[in-house]
Amino acid sequence: MKSHITAIALFSFSAAAVALYPAIQNDSRTLPTEIVPLVMQINQQHQARIEVVFVLDTTGSMSGLIQAAKDNIWSIASSMASAKNKPEIKMGLVAYRDRGDAYVTRTLDLSDDLDSMYAALMDFKAEGGGDGPESVNQALHDAVSKMSWSRSDDVYKVVFLVGDAPPHMDYQDDVKYPQTIADAARKGIVVNTIQCGQDGATTHRWQQMAQLSQGRYFQVGQSGNAVAVSSPFDAKLASLSRQLDDTRLYYGDAEEMESKKSKIAATDKLHENSSVMARARRAVFNRSDSGSSNQWGSNELVEDVSSGRVKLDDVETDDLPDALKAMSRPEQLAVLKDHAKKREALQQEIESLATQRKQYIKTELAKRPAAKMSLDEKIYATVREQAEEKGLLYESESAVY
Repeated sequence: MKSHITAIALFSFSAAAVALYPAIQNDSRTLPTEIVPLVMQINQQHQARIEVVFVLDTTGSMSGLIQAAKDNIWSIASSMASAKNKPEIKMGLVAYRDRGDAYVTRTLDLSDDLDSMYAALMDFKAEGGGDGPESVNQALHDAVSKMSWSRSDDVYKVVFLVGDAPPHMDYQDDVKYPQTIADAARKGIVVNTIQCGQDGATTHRWQQMAQLSQGRYFQVGQSGNAVAVSSPFDAKLASLSRQLDDTRLYYGDAEEMESKKSKIAATDKLHENSSVMARARRAVFNRSDSGSSNQWGSNELVEDVSSGRVKLDDVETDDLPDALKAMSRPEQLAVLKDHAKKREALQQEIESLATQRKQYIKTELAKRPAAKMSLDEKIYATVREQAEEKGLLYESESAVY
């Protein structure tokens, strides 16, 4: 009988929490103390999420746009992260060319590890093509059918198709784009199209795709009308960001540690080969709540222990980072404390420089009215409008750079 009453009480509290959730998710002080933990749990379950896949033409005519993507992907991510809801962001990529080229499509699945996606993006070069139409149908089909899209209706799921040539409609074994877009609609995925250049045949197909998906079509120059504003703070931000990355200590079994080696390799690659401006933009993204999963990933010992999510005593010795295995427990705790202290100082300095950088960029952009026509701004305007249906709220009218 007592357990029955307890169950009823818990159910009542849960129902109350669910009913009140939309109104009080940003202010738990209005709730009785007994319900606050339930609301916190529900809040975690309802965290705003964005899943975005870029479908990118990588044929020879797209060199300018591909470079713009490499330079601007971090600012695009930061713009998406600027929602008041602090969304979790996952990105994926489908690069495409045409039959007879070095590849038809290459895919990178949706992930919150943007470092690894960016490291792969760095390897893409504009080559091949030349006969007009490309394998757009295959690329779009891969984006809709081969990515690990969430099944939740609460997630903003979006594809941005970027290219300058129409699809081959003469390939008999292709899944044509009207069918793929219908499949996307059933999964809750909206397809937006970005045309580079002014080819009339591309315009017709790109506009039709967007209309079928109730998405947006827009046009940019062949180079993407990229906005490249460097600041006096970029070099220092890039340096601090690398120092922050060096404080990471991963733990776990052999499989987990192998995956972390890949993440570390991707981070090292971008520090060595990407521009100072791109690395500064990454630092800005990583300091956001949305960027923390990219900064640390899972099984990062300093973060997990300092946050209280994990107790060091509960981690098997074999699962510890190699540098800690031979140490005594007090020595291990001292290392973690030292890393956490260093990390806090670096984050504070990054925060200060990022604020100064933001003001500098804002002043510089005010001198460039053409910036409103950039790829970044058009993607941001599209996300701002469409994501509102999923409860994502963006206050700024301009993208983050």
